[in-house]
Amino acid sequence: MSLNLSGVITPIVTPFTAAGEIDEEAYRGVIRFNLAKGVHGVCPGGSSGEGHTLTKDEFVRLIEITVDEVNGAVPIVAGIIVNSTRDAIARAQAIAHLPIAALQVTPVHYIYKPDDEATYQHFKALTESVKIPVIIYNVVPWNYLSPALMLRLMRELPGIQGVKQSQGDLKMMADLLLDVPEGCKIFTAVDSLMYSSFALGCHGTIAANPAAIPGVCVALWKTVQAGDHVKAREMHTAMLRFWNTIQGDNLPANIKTAIALQGCGTGLPRAPMPASSAEQVENIRRELDSVLRFEERA
Repeated sequence: MSLNLSGVITPIVTPFTAAGEIDEEAYRGVIRFNLAKGVHGVCPGGSSGEGHTLTKDEFVRLIEITVDEVNGAVPIVAGIIVNSTRDAIARAQAIAHLPIAALQVTPVHYIYKPDDEATYQHFKALTESVKIPVIIYNVVPWNYLSPALMLRLMRELPGIQGVKQSQGDLKMMADLLLDVPEGCKIFTAVDSLMYSSFALGCHGTIAANPAAIPGVCVALWKTVQAGDHVKAREMHTAMLRFWNTIQGDNLPANIKTAIALQGCGTGLPRAPMPASSAEQVENIRRELDSVLRFEERA
């Protein structure tokens, strides 16, 4: 079991109809939009894709469509957001026959927080149930896993091949990179500090900004890899201003707005999440026009 994954992996938004059903044709269009931007991988079923609202059958169908549409062009990371070991295993096993590069799995996200040993046993049972590498999606504020626990999981469980570090804690990102076991990878979801994460040497990103402006994020990745930090800092400023327009409790809706403004249909968010407000649309449009110039120069 190994994880051959790096660079910009974009979380794919899930277009919904007014009735709350998945718009499969629009979803295929979003995948094609991302592939055209040169992304290094795609991730259906994550937070940006409103994966917490998906039934198991919907989840499986999205992965099947993704496999069909991607057709081997880039790796696929399947997002699993559930609240029990049983359900995590069920979803993982339901797609185990498909060519999936990795599973992106959150710790449980309801209000009851398991202790470190229970969390260890959760991921142990999951990784023993399938042969697909697992990336821990460290995003849940009240069940935030410490670097020590995540490093233990990567060292002791061969199936744990990486961590997607979210929130704004760049110190935690640095600590993970300091002691990450050989063969494992650390991905950033710290959207406001993506350039900083890249400069620290993280292995790539799976995050909201890449979902909204994939071409710009690919350009930033290439710029940092080339060592052009003057240009990268300029990009960071524009990307941070853009990020400040989309972050919020309706983040997936705002990502959809940004993609739609680039000419790709994205449908609606799933209720009760509200669509972008008129003010949000105006702000997103303004900063999008500014940040997209970097994609054009990349």
